[in-house]
Amino acid sequence: MEAQKERSMILQKEMVSGLFNELGRAKETGRKVCYTFVPGNLSELIRTFDLLPVYPEINALQSAMRKKSAGYIKEAEKNAHSEDVCTYVKCDVGMMMKGNFGPTGEKIPEPDILLLSYTGCFTFLKWFETLKRLYPNAEVIMIHTPYQEAGKMTPEMTQYMVRQFREEVIPKMEKVTGIKYDEEKLKYHLNLAKEAQDWIAKIFETTKHKPSPIDAYFAGVYYIGPINIGFRGTPEAVEYYKALYEEIMERVRLGLGPITPEGEMKEEKYRLVVEGPPNWTSFREFWKLFYDMGAVIVASSYTKVGGVYDLGWRHDSTRPLESLSEYCMNCYTNLNIPQRIDLLSKCITEYSADGYVTNSIKSCNSFSAGQLGMMREIEDRLEIPVGFIESDLVDPRYFSYSNIKNRLESFFQMLEQRKKIVKTETV
Repeated sequence: MEAQKERSMILQKEMVSGLFNELGRAKETGRKVCYTFVPGNLSELIRTFDLLPVYPEINALQSAMRKKSAGYIKEAEKNAHSEDVCTYVKCDVGMMMKGNFGPTGEKIPEPDILLLSYTGCFTFLKWFETLKRLYPNAEVIMIHTPYQEAGKMTPEMTQYMVRQFREEVIPKMEKVTGIKYDEEKLKYHLNLAKEAQDWIAKIFETTKHKPSPIDAYFAGVYYIGPINIGFRGTPEAVEYYKALYEEIMERVRLGLGPITPEGEMKEEKYRLVVEGPPNWTSFREFWKLFYDMGAVIVASSYTKVGGVYDLGWRHDSTRPLESLSEYCMNCYTNLNIPQRIDLLSKCITEYSADGYVTNSIKSCNSFSAGQLGMMREIEDRLEIPVGFIESDLVDPRYFSYSNIKNRLESFFQMLEQRKKIVKTETV
């Protein structure tokens, strides 16, 4: 059946295509190219220096959705990358070994800069070590982001990062691009970033409505696309999110549920919060397992990897470098485990969720570590049904439809039983 696409999905597709077209012409136009990662991405600073961004994780997940990742992973494993290595890495490396043609078929230019703003994933370090061997002429810029071990950002942590921006990041960007740092231009992009973040926060808060007008996980990963691929801090992103919010509020006004690949969800039976990334190789089948049961995801941790805006944090143009520093430290994967539990518990409570599901990813240590403990703490604290399933990011060998279906069916039976008990107790 042909998927029914929301207008926002179409707009997002156009933005992605436009970026890949620009990358395809980078050699011709002379634009410098910066490879970087989604968590802790410095979109506003990258745009201040007129760099074109490339996000390896985005290339990997889009390759998976186009059924290309298996071949790339096989190529990387033939070249001694272990089966246990993050499959985003192997998909990315395999794609480069096969000519570095991106998901849309456009050749992706070589990097002039490898920018690593490390935020809670050790794999990022080894990933860029590998890329440096493949692209020895690229300038490596690494900014160390302090982990929120004590559950807070201190002024000392912020100043530690600001010094890195002043002494390492900005001078190297000036050297590669030949463009002098313009703080007024950075402030312009930070103001636009804040505006987009305000709209994003409002969009994800719409799931408090019953029925929820959107699915905050399966559709949510599309919604965060523009801010995660370099459009944060642009007028295009602000217009996109403003239009998206208006579209969603119209659904609220009409009392409509989320749009799925098979059309509008007619009945919202269960409201869930999901922890962990989705499976990309069988994305539609994975989503169908939920919407066939009338389950809508009202909040998810994965839509917060590019920034946590639920608690009110925003970019601040009056403190440009401090603001970039705090953004990096405030990403979901840089939060400690108690902070993550508090955030997810808040979502479950405020969004009236009936249950909590963990999708544990075989090859993603930054997400999988501590997930079982988090799930048990949330179960004890809130006394709600919890479910645990396993898959992978972009390796189709680790998506078992039958196993996931069996586990989810048991979970939904538990949810149904719980609803009957609650109903009986309230009569």
